[in-house]
Amino acid sequence: MQTVPEALAGHRSIRQYRPDPIPQAVIDEVLHEAITGTSSSGNLNSYSLVLTRDPERKRRLYELHGEQDFVLQAPLVVTFCADWHRRRTWLRRRGARDNFGNLLGYHVGAFDAVLLSQSVSLGFEARGYGICYMGTTLNAMREIAEFLSLPESCVPVTSIVVGVPDEAPGKRDRLPLRAFVHDETYRVPDGAELDDLYREREVRGWERYMADPRLRAKAEEGGIMSLAQFYTSPYKYDPDRHAADSARIAAFLAEHGFLPEGTR
Repeated sequence: MQTVPEALAGHRSIRQYRPDPIPQAVIDEVLHEAITGTSSSGNLNSYSLVLTRDPERKRRLYELHGEQDFVLQAPLVVTFCADWHRRRTWLRRRGARDNFGNLLGYHVGAFDAVLLSQSVSLGFEARGYGICYMGTTLNAMREIAEFLSLPESCVPVTSIVVGVPDEAPGKRDRLPLRAFVHDETYRVPDGAELDDLYREREVRGWERYMADPRLRAKAEEGGIMSLAQFYTSPYKYDPDRHAADSARIAAFLAEHGFLPEGTR
């Protein structure tokens, strides 16, 4: 089994999988290690995980996650939820005050769930499995919650697929360390520094996009000339869709007691 530095160095987002099932003993071991070894705010453990392995149920998740083929290929989908239902029910049964049905409560649960998801991912990767995060969880929070029968105060925040990799992609580039690390106080970069920070990323990212015939066709169709333009185009992170999704997420969180009704 790999060490943590080895697992981090070897991380790739895997989008092609073999159908090999993951032994239940391995799943149990990874989840036990992650739950007992991951920090949790106040030890409140305000999260839950839903495992999906049934092919027909995975097909529905495939639809909800934008029909990404790896959802069907990978033998396991794990949905991580910010879950206050268990804790709030326990508090009521003990006659205690409830102070978690608010925006702060949502943040605590969501952050705990995301922390746990990274530990689970590292646990699988250290054992040679591949994973891929799905940001599409946020785009379909309501539909995923309904499909997984999540109760009040329990909402999905992120998901991963897990399985034996059937590809060996190169490691994605990151901005230089100096882009992220600030000493004592935040230092706002000027335009020249930003250009320098993103120069290599723009070249490599654009070359990777243009090497994909499907993405090249979309860029040509939309008159897109740069990586930045592609990122905020209708084909990637569309501002109009983000605005609509944000409104839906706010309404959904309000329905689950985390925001005042009518919040946008």
